[in-house]
Amino acid sequence: MDLDRSFGFLVHDVARLYGRRFDRNGRRLGLTRAQCRTLGYLARNEGINQAGLADLLEIRPMTLVRQIDRMQEAGWIERRPDPADRRARRLYLTDKARPVLGRIWDVSTETQDQVLAALSPDDAERLLNLLRRVHDALAERSTARPAHTAATGAQVRPLVAAGTSR
Repeated sequence: MDLDRSFGFLVHDVARLYGRRFDRNGRRLGLTRAQCRTLGYLARNEGINQAGLADLLEIRPMTLVRQIDRMQEAGWIERRPDPADRRARRLYLTDKARPVLGRIWDVSTETQDQVLAALSPDDAERLLNLLRRVHDALAERSTARPAHTAATGAQVRPLVAAGTSR
């Protein structure tokens, strides 16, 4: 098999390399890529519970609990009681976190611009349009990502990984 002609290999490897570039560009943020992703998904899904956020991020809930603990201690995220379930907690961004979202998007845009500079503007637009079509086709066929989940009781809005365009 020619890996240079394998869609799955190329998409995965491009994502890996793109993530590395985002990490390099984002050092000035003082946040890890995982923290940037968490803030990005939480910004779109405030009030979600930890299990729902872990599902969106595709990480184990226990891994997320430790990350949320550290981010709460740093003042980025707060846990609030769930009015419908006194044992559960909902996640929200703090006022400290809101301004950093713009800086995360700036790093994302900078990274995208660097990567797509190798393409003509028309080719870059065509690539993004083709990737959107593939994304939409995969999302449409996915039963693992319902738009509304009983586990969270909230409308779930996925976000492209940190380090990608809006």
